[in-house]
Amino acid sequence: MKLPRRVPLLALLAVTSCGIPATGVVEAGGPASGTLPLTRVYFVENGALVATPRTTEEPGEPEAALALLMEGPLAEDGRRLGGLSTEVPGLPTSAALPTATAETPGEPASDAPRVRVQGATMTVRLPPGVGRLTDIGVRQVVCTATFAYRLNRPSVGALTVEVADGTGRRVRGSDEGCPDR
Repeated sequence: MKLPRRVPLLALLAVTSCGIPATGVVEAGGPASGTLPLTRVYFVENGALVATPRTTEEPGEPEAALALLMEGPLAEDGRRLGGLSTEVPGLPTSAALPTATAETPGEPASDAPRVRVQGATMTVRLPPGVGRLTDIGVRQVVCTATFAYRLNRPSVGALTVEVADGTGRRVRGSDEGCPDR
């Protein structure tokens, strides 16, 4: 049995004219994405550093990663075997750490961590009031800041890091021994 030639044309016409009006581009935010931007924040578990993924609005920005570190482990982190802790004291305020001031966009606020990189040397300055860091606290800062920095610069080699805690004490280290580097 032969079908008339009009049947495919009628089927095409029925499919394309379903009664829904054509629209232009509808702006509704950024592009769809299946994953949230993440960085690693280094906490302490049973005396050792553990890389913990954290959602961030600023992937690749060490200051943003350090602000997450200073907020401490999340409640669900305590449910892990042994729980997570930190040797990096937060600020003596419950306010979130700003990363820029309204007066000077792009300029870190005085109560936010500051990071500067020149060549293979990273300088991290923690805000006043943070207090003196322990050795493992320094390692947390070094690993968190350098991992975030490398997110946008994967070919960067080993970095020497100078950390100035809130008391002004300066400690030098390297990121070569960071877990999951």
